[in-house]
Amino acid sequence: MKIKTLSVSELNSYIKKILDNDFILNNLSVKGEISNLKYHSSGHIYFSLKDDSGKINCIMFKNKAYELAFNLEDGMNVIVRGKVSAYEANGTFQIYCNEIEKEGLGDLYIRYEQLKKKLELQGYFDLANKKPIPKEPVAIGIVTSSTGAAIEDIKNVIRRRNRFVDLFLYPAQVQGKGAFKSIIDGIRYFNNKKNVDLIIVGRGGGSIEELWNFNEEALAEEIFHSEIPIISAVGHEVDYTIADFVADLRASTPSQAGELAVPLDSEIYFTISEYENYLNKYMIERFNDEKSKINNFSRILSLNSPMNKVVNSYLEVEKVKEKLDSLLNKKIALEKQKLISLNNVLQAHSPLNILSKGYAIIEDENGNILKEIKDFNKDMNVKINLSDGIIKGNLKLL
Repeated sequence: MKIKTLSVSELNSYIKKILDNDFILNNLSVKGEISNLKYHSSGHIYFSLKDDSGKINCIMFKNKAYELAFNLEDGMNVIVRGKVSAYEANGTFQIYCNEIEKEGLGDLYIRYEQLKKKLELQGYFDLANKKPIPKEPVAIGIVTSSTGAAIEDIKNVIRRRNRFVDLFLYPAQVQGKGAFKSIIDGIRYFNNKKNVDLIIVGRGGGSIEELWNFNEEALAEEIFHSEIPIISAVGHEVDYTIADFVADLRASTPSQAGELAVPLDSEIYFTISEYENYLNKYMIERFNDEKSKINNFSRILSLNSPMNKVVNSYLEVEKVKEKLDSLLNKKIALEKQKLISLNNVLQAHSPLNILSKGYAIIEDENGNILKEIKDFNKDMNVKINLSDGIIKGNLKLL
């Protein structure tokens, strides 16, 4: 019997019909742990339901999601009721959920919450312990897979924003058992080399199991004790890992890590221009201030110049000299006036004045003035002083 050759779409349609007509698959109750949870902007909820050895995709449309009495979380154990059907466009099958009942938390989620609480109490998440992210890094170290989309996203964004930053990749394992040790090695490598200003640690999105290496305590401790600031860029916007809380800055995606790590070229040029304007303004103001100080000092120096002191001393000497000359002239004039007065008195009582009036002074040969008759002898030599001369002779009394 020859079987008809089917097209892909015909096969997918056939599988969908089989699934849709199966009674059990249309009335399912399945329990498991929620993983890779996504609340879509359309209102639909996408997630995976898993147990120890299997996983299936699930969707809950918005008309049913509105009826949920609680918010779904990764790691939550639930019982979902609905049906299994195929999506013809890509041939995948999934559970279409009508109801979801909370059963409990999964083991991974419990471990996640326990470690988060422990590290929070130890201060690993405190803002005071966060190192500042450099505003203009010269070199950036990236710890991620060399083949994943994360490294390409980070490189493309950084190169688009800034062409001058040097990028160094440490190719690390970001998935699989023990991969966190490779990430730790990358952080230690850059801290030992000290050749970068900033480290970006991350990978693309995935389920809680795929991202679990970023929830390891050893990695959290390495991030916390790193001397170089670290940006954590793990998964999608809704994914939160322990590394995100411990890191100095969290980026919701690897692409956003590139945006947070470096400024735009235009921003750098604008900043340089602002600094240039500030420096020019500062230099002009400083120059004017210093020039004003020099002028003030020059005036002070001029006022206190030794030459000015000498000149002022000369002026003082001249003033003193003038004062002394004035006092001396006054003194001379006063003494001269006294002499004139004394001379007038002397002249008034001078014998010469008496002689000029016709009187004479008679002296004997010894120079004694003869004032009375009794002073004369009968025969004596006398000297007669007249106003215009002296007469000497022998005097005889009659």
